[in-house]
Amino acid sequence: MSDKLPDGVDAFLAAAGWRDAVIEPLAGDASFRRYFRVQRGDKTAMLMDAPPPNEDPAPFLRAAKWLDANGMRAPYVLAEDAARGLVLLEDFGDVRMREYLDSWADDEREIYRAAIDALTDLHRLPPGPFLDYSLSEYIREVKLFIDWYCPAQNLYVDGAGFVSAWEKTLGDLLSRQRPGVTVLRDYHAENIMLLGGLHKQGLLDFQDALVGHPAYDLVSLLQDARRDVPPELEGDMFDYYVAKAAPGDDFLADYARLGAQRNAKIIGIFVRLWKRDGKPRYLDYIPRVWAHLERDLSHPALAPVAAWFDANVPAELRAAGGGSFTV
Repeated sequence: MSDKLPDGVDAFLAAAGWRDAVIEPLAGDASFRRYFRVQRGDKTAMLMDAPPPNEDPAPFLRAAKWLDANGMRAPYVLAEDAARGLVLLEDFGDVRMREYLDSWADDEREIYRAAIDALTDLHRLPPGPFLDYSLSEYIREVKLFIDWYCPAQNLYVDGAGFVSAWEKTLGDLLSRQRPGVTVLRDYHAENIMLLGGLHKQGLLDFQDALVGHPAYDLVSLLQDARRDVPPELEGDMFDYYVAKAAPGDDFLADYARLGAQRNAKIIGIFVRLWKRDGKPRYLDYIPRVWAHLERDLSHPALAPVAAWFDANVPAELRAAGGGSFTV
């Protein structure tokens, strides 16, 4: 990540009341966005640099303002210049769920319950002002698997059959995501901050929010690509959500459907981050994501997709957690 400060940042901070603030770059993520912590006296804030044309802060701003207006804890927007891609945000501090659990594993169950409490609070709200999670979007996402993973493994696969299998698998799910809930789409331990206690959680990385199925963010949390969630904990937290939200008889099948869709998509994204963006570190996560995918494919609701995998992805690659990659 470049430490070069964004163009126009001094004037932006001065207009926001942060003239002469100290600016410290922070570690980047999988996008073109960059983050800086700014400090002036004893006050701190977060500076997002989302430079056009690769980034557009407008979706983030829309989602953040809607979440805050509806009682969810997104960072408050302190100043914005969308044309330059600059946003000044409330600083949630450094206590992220992922790192906290690395140090305090005994609190894992309590913290995951709090994360599900926040999710059920979100799902009780009317859906936000976002586009629908359409079948075409599900298919566009899951095709990342055949667009990036399969070529990287020199696999020549049945692309039309892949799409057809997913259309069969996801088609009837659409009727169960109406009127829908707000889906943050990246709800997991690296995007949840702990704010002054285990039960007060701040949300990050929600700029791609859509209106969709309540199982999507639950599977994002419990089948985390970046940290191991023990199967027993996943099952208990799934049951905890069901007891609180009463989502209906098809919920477990839909959880498996969306888990498989999300995990196949993530494998494609992680290979793309390596091949296109020069970020090979994401390849290390693929065996974990592959294990999630295989478990989801074992559900009867995934029969058409499981048959495609049996016919198109060699058993030795699957046994090796997706296989190896020459970096």
